[in-house]
Amino acid sequence: HVQLVESGGGSVQPGGSLRLSCAASGDTISRYCMGWFRQAPGKEREGIAVIDSRGGTAYADSATGRFTISQDNAKNTLYLQMNSLKPEDTALYYCAAMTDGGVCGGPPFEYKFWGQGTQVTVS
Repeated sequence: HVQLVESGGGSVQPGGSLRLSCAASGDTISRYCMGWFRQAPGKEREGIAVIDSRGGTAYADSATGRFTISQDNAKNTLYLQMNSLKPEDTALYYCAAMTDGGVCGGPPFEYKFWGQGTQVTVS
């Protein structure tokens, strides 16, 4: 089992930046595909960025050029650096671990372990 705890959310003005963290315990996240997702009220959960076990990354179109996913293996922590934030980035942000195989970057149901989420508000 992997326990995931997000932090770093908050309220920022448009154009601002935030760095989200996802501290993991129970297993080593570098072994797995890890992803950041977000869900705004009334909308489906959407994938933002993923990093695979080889360090390869991929981003949603909405995140490309503005967000960067990374991980610190020594700290067993996943990060999402978000720059040039827009009001439409307002959502609850989650990190997730795909531990049972699947295609990295696949839909949310393929990720077995989830954090509790951290709120990002841009206004």
